Amino acid sequence: MKIVLIGSGNVASVFGRLMKSKGHELVQVISRNPGHAQVLAEELGCAWSGSSDTVNRDADIYLVAVSDSGLYELNKSFYLGNKLILHTAGSVPKDVLKEISTNYGVLYPLQSLRREMAYTGDIPLLIDANSDEALTLLEDFARTLSGNVSTASDEQRLKLHVAAVVVSNFTNHLYALAEEFCRNEQVDFKLLVPLIQETANRTAYQSPAAMQTGPAVRNDIFTLDKHLRQLADHPALKYIYLKLTDSIMKK
Repeated sequence: MKIVLIGSGNVASVFGRLMKSKGHELVQVISRNPGHAQVLAEELGCAWSGSSDTVNRDADIYLVAVSDSGLYELNKSFYLGNKLILHTAGSVPKDVLKEISTNYGVLYPLQSLRREMAYTGDIPLLIDANSDEALTLLEDFARTLSGNVSTASDEQRLKLHVAAVVVSNFTNHLYALAEEFCRNEQVDFKLLVPLIQETANRTAYQSPAAMQTGPAVRNDIFTLDKHLRQLADHPALKYIYLKLTDSIMKK
């Protein structure tokens, strides 16, 4: 496939490299930041532009990897006829692209992507399109990028996006709070990394609810009290500790 990539951030960079590695031809990178567009385009070996007014109209697929708000600000003047245009957002409906082409859809990576990633593995891809014809083309394309491809409606994708924020963004915030606590209390956060990895790995073969451990699930008031006293000088972490303890006990 010949592909125009609209965007130059984390998702665009990872998808660009992945598509190139799978034999697709990147013909252009477009970004509101011309410097970023040029850097990514040079890596991918294609043309670049800082404006959608100069979009290459000879591509097969147009992949829009920009922020959610950016999708609503797309320049509707670059009408693409029946060319397939896709966005990569989890919480934005596919119809946001309906004014740009008669064939449009979503290619949503259910993964946290950063441009620095050296290896992405088989990224779970959730796809949807406005017609059976567009969906068939999209599915064929998606399966060249990953062996883990599923269809998901706007509503299903939004629900999974909510869950993704909880298991990824919220969890990472807890890591950051724990790291800050360890630094302030002069203990080594890195000692917790094997525990973090083991806890995550268990979710692959068992329900998280069945694996819950710790003083809250045991109703161990003595240990909970000791922990809360340790957190006296860390009010933000203490607040979250109390809220999560209460949630675990109620569950």
